Amino acid sequence: MSFDLHLRLAPLDPAHPDAQALIAQSEALMSALYPSESNHFEPAEGLRPPNGAFWGLWLDEQLVGCGGVKHHAPAGEPAYGEIKRLFVLESARGRGVAKQLMARLEVELSGRGVTLARLETGIHQPEALALYQRLGYRERGPFGDYAHDPLSAFFEKQLPAAAA
Repeated sequence: MSFDLHLRLAPLDPAHPDAQALIAQSEALMSALYPSESNHFEPAEGLRPPNGAFWGLWLDEQLVGCGGVKHHAPAGEPAYGEIKRLFVLESARGRGVAKQLMARLEVELSGRGVTLARLETGIHQPEALALYQRLGYRERGPFGDYAHDPLSAFFEKQLPAAAA
């Protein structure tokens, strides 16, 4: 059986109603899995240019996944991009949506000259943990403003430098 599915990956305003609907579903899931002190919800404005980027993936006309990146340039440390708000509708999981979004976010970072991607996720999301590991992310300790949390897993990945 063959499916004629039309996938479209494009920039998305995180404040757009469709994005907000996905973000609300993500927050509901995270709130069911973790106590409030273990959730680190990035506000929409933090994922807008110039210090952020947000992307959506549509299956035909339905937004089925989203994800963003926030750029950090701490004094005395290498710049990095933090992957935030990655979420895929349950009905679209297992189709490579998250993998496509992650690849696009990594290209976004490399294009800005950032060669380090970091993220925080929860330990009760085995599919997410497995995805990040398959994509070459390695576990590390807390970074930025994060504190140690036994319910959090922290990852990073070296990205290739953008071609000149």
